[in-house]
Amino acid sequence: MRRAALLTVLLALLAAAGAAVYGHLALSSPAGPAGATRVVEVPPGRPFAAVARDLEAAGVVRDGRLLAWYARLSGAAGRVKAGEYEFPSDASARDVLRRLVRGEVRQHQVTIPEGWTVREIAALLAAERLVDADAFLARAEDPAFARSLGVPADRLEGYLFPDTYRFVRGLSPDQILRAMVAQYRANVSAELLAEAEAQGFSEHELVTLASIVEKETGLPHERPLVAAVFRNRLKRRMPLQSDPTVIYGIQDFDGNIRKTDLLTWTPYNTYRIRGLPPGPIANPGRAALEATVRPAPVPYLYFVSRNDGTHVFATTLAEHERNVDRYQRRRAAERRSPPRHGRALR
Repeated sequence: MRRAALLTVLLALLAAAGAAVYGHLALSSPAGPAGATRVVEVPPGRPFAAVARDLEAAGVVRDGRLLAWYARLSGAAGRVKAGEYEFPSDASARDVLRRLVRGEVRQHQVTIPEGWTVREIAALLAAERLVDADAFLARAEDPAFARSLGVPADRLEGYLFPDTYRFVRGLSPDQILRAMVAQYRANVSAELLAEAEAQGFSEHELVTLASIVEKETGLPHERPLVAAVFRNRLKRRMPLQSDPTVIYGIQDFDGNIRKTDLLTWTPYNTYRIRGLPPGPIANPGRAALEATVRPAPVPYLYFVSRNDGTHVFATTLAEHERNVDRYQRRRAAERRSPPRHGRALR
């Protein structure tokens, strides 16, 4: 009997040792080879035992029950943070648990180009599954929300700074919009706003004009020239005659601006109104804002596209008409189609 008892104890010790070795290996070894990654979402309030099963099913850990037991024993189960996680396949179960406790959630990098509208930004973020586009647009158009962010307007168009952002899934539209407006504030200095005010431009007028400059050209060396044209026109009380403003005022624009569009009154049709439209038509970058405050010292009143992404500038209407004839009308005649007066200020 003494031998049987010793044998039982020995077997129990061997089993315990085997379990300890298995547990150590299961918790310390990766679930798969290096290379691939696994994405797992941890919903708020989900019990960790269920999270551990999700991790095992996704191939992130070898043994979900063992991980759940270890997390409960170590006190980590109650400190796991919800969110979307991306795990390398060679991460150990202990590494996985540490990431969950630290809240190292997956970040999505999105780049907002200069000159994009709020609608384009909403579509991009929705495509990344970061927001609902309609909910995002509703908050961007909410006057009370805009004012709560210190924006001197009833909507956020123009104040969502073009930049590269890293957002985690699960953020609200409010949180994303706050981050983009904060980036605007970080890039538009008080000195620049004071300089604009000294020139007679409110912050909203500055952003509005800068958005037009941004939409008219993407070339750094042309921004001060385009800004000068519009500044000179404003001084002379000439219509800005900017196609991008007309396009902004057209619902469901199909990509082809027509003569009837130029003749149809909207608050944004700068062929029909004098001065600035009621608000920005896009979100300008810092270069466009600075060019608007510090335009080139030139007398230009007109510019027309060369059809290669650049523009030719003129001071007199006669000079401008010759440029239009050279770059627009003659080219249109060669194609046997009516001339397009896009960016051909008259």
